[in-house]
Amino acid sequence: MNVPENLKYTKDHEWIRVEGKEAFVGVTDFAQGELGDIVFVEVETEGDELDKEEIFGTIEAVKTVSDMFMPIGGEVLQFNEKLEDAPDLINSDPYGEGWIVKIKITDSSELNELLSAAQYKELL
Repeated sequence: MNVPENLKYTKDHEWIRVEGKEAFVGVTDFAQGELGDIVFVEVETEGDELDKEEIFGTIEAVKTVSDMFMPIGGEVLQFNEKLEDAPDLINSDPYGEGWIVKIKITDSSELNELLSAAQYKELL
């Protein structure tokens, strides 16, 4: 199972990659494996400022539909438009091309509450 060391994780299986005052958010390799073939991603929160653990969108797989939760508070700046035509990028490259939203961080101290790669591996 792929758990990159340079990311932070939530107990709900989202990851976050910080780049300055912004960050990319997606679902983990474990999550995409549990979901199975992803067929649709919906994010209607672009432009919204959301608190940590608020729902920012849904991910639909053949088996189920799941909510996605903000790992930290922030403004949703951008949805990965590639997912409109190719939601399966989350299955094939969950930490790269399969990122879901880009956010502007509102409180970087919340990053300290997230799991490290080692802690996330323990959770699994």
